[in-house]
Amino acid sequence: MVTETPGNGAALRIAIVGSGFSGIGMAIRLRRMGIDSFTIYEAAESLGGTWRDNAYPGAACDIPSHLYSFSFELNPAWTRTFAPQREILDYLRHCAHKYGVERFIEYRSRVRAARFDEAHGVWQVEIERDGALKTIEADIVIAANGPLSRPALPQIAGIDRFAGKRFHSARWDHDYAFEGKRIAVIGTGASAIQFVPQIQPRVAQLAVFQRTAPWIMPRRDRAIGERWRWIYRHVPLAHRVARAAIYWQHESRALGFSVEPRLLRTPTRFALSYLAHKVKDPELRARLTPDYLFGCKRVLLSSDYYPALAQPNVELVTSPIREVVASGIVTADGKHRAFDAIVCGTGFQVNDVDAPFQVTGLGGQDLGTMWRRDGPEAYLGTSVAGFPNLFFVIGPNTALGHNSMIYMIESHIAYIAGCIRALQRSGARTMDVRAEAQRAWNARLQARFARTVWQSGCHSYYLTQAGRNTALWPGFTFMFRRRTRRVRTGDYTFGR
Repeated sequence: MVTETPGNGAALRIAIVGSGFSGIGMAIRLRRMGIDSFTIYEAAESLGGTWRDNAYPGAACDIPSHLYSFSFELNPAWTRTFAPQREILDYLRHCAHKYGVERFIEYRSRVRAARFDEAHGVWQVEIERDGALKTIEADIVIAANGPLSRPALPQIAGIDRFAGKRFHSARWDHDYAFEGKRIAVIGTGASAIQFVPQIQPRVAQLAVFQRTAPWIMPRRDRAIGERWRWIYRHVPLAHRVARAAIYWQHESRALGFSVEPRLLRTPTRFALSYLAHKVKDPELRARLTPDYLFGCKRVLLSSDYYPALAQPNVELVTSPIREVVASGIVTADGKHRAFDAIVCGTGFQVNDVDAPFQVTGLGGQDLGTMWRRDGPEAYLGTSVAGFPNLFFVIGPNTALGHNSMIYMIESHIAYIAGCIRALQRSGARTMDVRAEAQRAWNARLQARFARTVWQSGCHSYYLTQAGRNTALWPGFTFMFRRRTRRVRTGDYTFGR
């Protein structure tokens, strides 16, 4: 392992929240810097984040496997073009073990709150473990629990009255027997299009409740043969070349999404042709045809979702849900459908205008209150004015709609490492981004969104109720990396 030279603050006490790709990657970087004075606080009983929680049938990556790994730890052993959930989780566990960060994880430890102590220049972090609360001091807090850590539950009248089984796809009940049951699926997002084809053959009846038809492209998944795995294992350059080709192929998609939407005409025609090929029933096909521009909402990948919907035991319901009753669901047209179970494939609170936990900064200002009032906002998606020594991995405006999030995570990690080095070199105790730097950065971001496909009028989780896109990065990922390569210390104030 390459070790970076530590600065004069190697004893900085650092609290990392979350043990997914962001938390594990950040911990590995700290160890490379010679910093071992950190703890990863993980609410669950094992590491893995998104890939631990999303263990529903058919769960897999929708970015090619060779791009879904850390750049310093490529995985030549992927068995499929799109890695299944178990392989990704095993890979992350491998990284934690190989780089020696497992011993820094404190499991069953949920961060409830963090309050900045202005008198001493430290964070007071409140942690709940096994029902008991404790408070620890940290010089730096790194929120690495990401946007996919909080399931979005549907706000439907009467849903708590349902007498049958009900769960979210990210909290899949593996003990529930689907055989012969009447199942309702609420939502048609990235999770639903993966698990619907898996449960369809097992159930007696399946009703998929769709609010908006998604754009779907075929998922060209295949097994990666032993010959190719041998080549990637023994010829690392070949592996890196293949990875680079995949990266640039996906990066080119940003041209249509954020630069010139007219370039999306070709994929639009292809997606419609694919739908026509897979769904022969014209009435069903019409209800599966999106009524908004390609890319305005997340484009999904599946080669078995459309065929599953065409099966005789499946009904696509497009009438809005009016209410849930004890025995089932009533739609706006007055029809009642009885169900044994409801599965919510309704995604995550990606654009929830709240902080990941209660955060109190300078002057007693509450981050959640601030974000609910003004919308989530950060400088480089990482620092928030008034909250010294608090850093986010994948904060506001850094999610993607076209490429690998691991690339963005590594950019964040490198930037936070640069901030820590700057803090060490300065001899200061705290660094806080200037409010004017944060405002200028976000003004430029929002101006760039005006010409993107994401602002073309659809209703998506990318947007706040006010219509601001505070979720996505509006451009190329290499531009974000270039901007985060160096810390502009003039954009921060340093306190002693």
